[in-house]
Amino acid sequence: MRSRTSTRMISALGIACVLSLCVRPAWTQAKPRARDLGVPFEGLPGRWNAITDVAGVEVGQVTLISGQGRLVVGQGPVRTGVTAIFPQGRAFRERVFGAWFTLNGNGEMTGTTWLKESGCLGSPVLITNTQSVGVVRDAVTEWNVKRGGSGDFSGDFSLPVVAETWDGFLNDIGGFHVRKDHVFRALDGAKTGPVEEGNVGGGTGMVCHQFKGGIGTSSRVLGPGEGGYTVGVLVQANYGLRETLTIAGVPVGREITDLMPEPGPAGGKEGSIIVVVATDAPLLPHQLDRLVKRTALGVAVVGGRGNNSSGDIFIAFSTANPEVAKTTGTARLAMLPNERIDPLFGATVRATEEAIVNALVAADTMTGINGNTVHALPHARLREVLNKYNRLAK
Repeated sequence: MRSRTSTRMISALGIACVLSLCVRPAWTQAKPRARDLGVPFEGLPGRWNAITDVAGVEVGQVTLISGQGRLVVGQGPVRTGVTAIFPQGRAFRERVFGAWFTLNGNGEMTGTTWLKESGCLGSPVLITNTQSVGVVRDAVTEWNVKRGGSGDFSGDFSLPVVAETWDGFLNDIGGFHVRKDHVFRALDGAKTGPVEEGNVGGGTGMVCHQFKGGIGTSSRVLGPGEGGYTVGVLVQANYGLRETLTIAGVPVGREITDLMPEPGPAGGKEGSIIVVVATDAPLLPHQLDRLVKRTALGVAVVGGRGNNSSGDIFIAFSTANPEVAKTTGTARLAMLPNERIDPLFGATVRATEEAIVNALVAADTMTGINGNTVHALPHARLREVLNKYNRLAK
């Protein structure tokens, strides 16, 4: 089991930028995930138990951690980053069917007007902190142009999807430390395979149920009789009150009432969550609109309530139907009958639930601006609570 000192060491050394290329470096291989701790979940995960189990999906992340002590705006401490999700790899210049949904709208996801209008997603999805949406949005468009993409209006890379959650309890959010070169590195570094979780990428400075939160991911593979399709989910979890935290049906937040953010009651107690859902099932936009709404049920299972100041914004896309981007003639499309969609609904709920718990389990205790500290969910105590309620899987 990896020591929690690794993230503290990164902070103490003041490393300005740590680049996460999705495939975990050797020192993270032994880091446990929720299932490793004995948290029981329903459904069969894919090979990586990640959004990258959907063929073609790639994830790249850049993590920025530097400085310590009192906040000096523009100088730090810095605890932030950016996460990029490609629907069909870095060569992606086409379109896939997509849809989005907001449970509570105190947040931002750019590009959604065209997504709703066209039913198509024509850019990667990026997640960062609230103050960095603009620079990330501009950088995605410039990255596409530099790679030979059209500089003309396309409604795709010209209107990219960029989402955010607020990391200002730990990060010098007003210092605008995410720069376009960081976005370029996240995009260029996107890969398939395992996805690093916790204090990484856009999730570096995030707080979940008043424990340390961040990036989490999970997947579900349906059985042959259900089509064998895969659903993958990635979350940036930065929401929730401690008292509502529920894991595997157990009121963990009411059992572990200490280790609250220090100082005071701050630390993202309402916060926000971004959820990205990928599937290889042949769903049309109106069906993806139905699917993406089910992520809210997964958030609710863990204890999210869509509070007033929470930005709970979700996006889903399907990698099926290769002729979506066709511009001449007639596109040939496949559609899963609505009568067969229920297993995908269930897979979305379960993968969302597990992705959030994986974010909590992966995250390390972090100290940021002005000595503000958010504690990690303690693994041993989580197991004790699950065992108390006879919910420990092993």
